[in-house]
Amino acid sequence: MRIRIVDAFTDAPFTGNPAGVLLLHESTEFPDADWLQRVAAEVNLSETAFAHPLPPGGDADWALRWFTPATEVDMCGHATLATAHVLHTTGTATGTVRFAARCGILSATPREDGAITLDFPTSPLTPVETPDGIAEALGARVISVHDTGPHIGDLVVELADEQTVRGLTPDIRALVRHSERGIIATAAADRPGLGYDFVSRGFFPRVGIDEDPVTGSAHTALAPFWASRLGTSLTGLQASARSGLVRTELRGERTLLTGHAVTVIDGELLTAP
Repeated sequence: MRIRIVDAFTDAPFTGNPAGVLLLHESTEFPDADWLQRVAAEVNLSETAFAHPLPPGGDADWALRWFTPATEVDMCGHATLATAHVLHTTGTATGTVRFAARCGILSATPREDGAITLDFPTSPLTPVETPDGIAEALGARVISVHDTGPHIGDLVVELADEQTVRGLTPDIRALVRHSERGIIATAAADRPGLGYDFVSRGFFPRVGIDEDPVTGSAHTALAPFWASRLGTSLTGLQASARSGLVRTELRGERTLLTGHAVTVIDGELLTAP
C-alpha cells in the first residue's frame, strides 16, 4: 500500500503543513477505525487522510476521512488538498474531484497555475464573551472571540496586531479547556502589500496538536471573520515555524481555499489492515 507525505499550502518542500495520504484503491469501504487511527499515530503528523473510490454516478467520487495522531476529525483542509494533489499528480483523477466526508460533500479543482481550489462549507461565526483565563493562557490581550460552530469547534481569538500573533508563547496545557478543538489566534496584516491580508496561528492540544503549521479548515472561519473588514477575496498567512499561504474567497455558505502542494515522500506501508 502506497503512503505519501505531502506538504500542503506551499510550493516548497519542508514548508507548509505535511499530511499523510493513503489511497485505498481496491477498497469499497474503510478498514476498521482502530487500524486507521494506529496508522495516523505512526505517521504522527497533524492529519493523515484515507480515501477510497466510490461507485460512479453518485454525489461524490471518493470517500475521505482524516485522523490526527489522537482522534478522527470532522474537517481538514490541508489533508484534503494533499489528497487531491496525489490524485492529480498520479493521474488517478483529472478535473474536479468530489469527496464525501463527515462535514458533507467537498470538492477540489486544479488550476492552471498548479494550485488546487477546495470548496468547503463556511463556518458559522458567533460572537462570545471572552472566556476566563484565555488571555492569560495566550499571554496576550484579547480584542474579540468568536465560536466557529460544530464542524471545526474552534474559537477565533482576535489579537491586537500581527506582531502579537507572531510572538505568542501560549501555555498549551491551559488552552485545552477553552474549546472543543482549538484556538485560532488572528490579526490583520501589518503590511498587506507583502502578499497577505491577515495572519493566524492555530493551537489544537485537545486533538493532539500543540500548534498546527497551516490549518485549512480554520480559514473557513477566518474568511468570513475578515471579509466584512478587508473583502471577500483574501490571503491568509499562518505564521507557524513552517508557515504557509491560504487564498480564500467567501461565497456565502461556501468558502474557497486555494493553495499549492508538494509530495516529499512516496513510500510503502508494510502493515495491511
